[in-house]
Amino acid sequence: MTVRRQMEASSVLPYKGCTPWQGLLVTASLFTCLLLPTTAQVTIESVPPHVVEGENVLFLVHNLPENLIALVWLRRLGKMNHAIGLYAMNTKISVMGPMNSGRETVSSNGSLWIRNVTQKDTGFYILQTINRRGEIVSRTPMYLYVYSSLLTCRPPPTSFQLTIESVPLTVAEGASVILLVHNLPEKLLVLFWYKGVLVSNDLEVGRHITAKNSSVPGPAHSGRETVYSNGSLLLQNVTRNDTGFYTLRTLSRHRKIELAHVQLQVDTSLSLCCDPFTSAQLMIEPVPRHVAEGGSILLQVYNLPEELQFFSWYKRVSSIQVLKIADYIRATDSIFRGPAESRRETVYTNGSLLLQHVTEKDAGLYTLQTIDRNFKIETAPVQIHVSKPVTQPFMRVTDTTVRVQSSVVFTCFSENIGTSIRWLFNNQSVQLTERMTLSQSKCQLSIDPVMEDDAGEYQCEVSNPISSKTSVPVSLAVMNE
Repeated sequence: MTVRRQMEASSVLPYKGCTPWQGLLVTASLFTCLLLPTTAQVTIESVPPHVVEGENVLFLVHNLPENLIALVWLRRLGKMNHAIGLYAMNTKISVMGPMNSGRETVSSNGSLWIRNVTQKDTGFYILQTINRRGEIVSRTPMYLYVYSSLLTCRPPPTSFQLTIESVPLTVAEGASVILLVHNLPEKLLVLFWYKGVLVSNDLEVGRHITAKNSSVPGPAHSGRETVYSNGSLLLQNVTRNDTGFYTLRTLSRHRKIELAHVQLQVDTSLSLCCDPFTSAQLMIEPVPRHVAEGGSILLQVYNLPEELQFFSWYKRVSSIQVLKIADYIRATDSIFRGPAESRRETVYTNGSLLLQHVTEKDAGLYTLQTIDRNFKIETAPVQIHVSKPVTQPFMRVTDTTVRVQSSVVFTCFSENIGTSIRWLFNNQSVQLTERMTLSQSKCQLSIDPVMEDDAGEYQCEVSNPISSKTSVPVSLAVMNE
């Protein structure tokens, strides 16, 4: 019997001792190891492109190959017991697979319809097509992310690395700033804050002890700092001397230690004192302060020692050989590459460092070390922030047509983390009234009660330091009682 006849027979009459589904898959499974033709151009489109828990989604297939005998949707490549469903072309029958929950339907055009999606539906889906010779013609993957609910506006973080955010990014002298901590480790025992990039007892600003739920000031405490139980540090009445790096060290159970650094930028433009870059202290300015992946950044150095003998650049804080990017010796005007050099760096004789074709792995601290003729050593750290352009957000609304005195909630969904959200009404920034409420993360806008003047188009804008995107507008109609 030919392969084609076997497939046809198995699609009509199940094998003895097998379910109809297993019979349909017998022939297909024989060919899962065959090499696929490189000419397959099957593409899959998600309709809608973003989906929230409880909604429906269609995986619309384009450019389906001709002369197919069957197509299969899988949740895992090469494993038929992870199949969602199969459509047999010769019998025009759609059969549910082991992974079918009763909400999935496979159509004759290859498309997959999933109703009432849940968070468990998040993941990869694979469309596999089989021709009349029993060969697998194509395998096309599709990733589905299901946003959890209208109460969750952002996807979970892709990593749980300890990070710190300065709020605001630049603080004026005399104002307050909070160094906001994200992804604090579980089973935390104690956390420490230090002034600078080094962990040293004399540089400790303060600590918080979890068991006692109490904070203790350190030697570097000025009376203006407050350490909170969530790890964040509040600094009040900021001065120009507060400029620089701060380090958070956490200690959790099993002696697990994590470090994170943040740079505090103090705006001194209104100060009557001198420009910090014209002082005698060795300083580095990243230009630009935030760089996009693939771009270039210049670590511009100010105030090199007049009697400079040589300088070295290091990746991270430690001045150890394995982290060295390059050395410069003034006597011979020579530059020597270090073990951490990636051939994307250019070192200049004025101390500056140019890094090109930046990747996310380049983010973090860099250290410049200088030595003068009197063997005086100076070090200056600088931090590189690498960002990806944001993707377009999308919106959901509880109802697009509401009555006066009722309520409505708009939710902005973004695939990006670490972004700011701004709300627009008829292409202008929303002017909040006493009837409007923003959620803590600003991803939800509630209006209660609704008035006639609230009718119009609403959008949300997400942004990071290098890019911004605005959602497709959603129109709200308001009806009188």
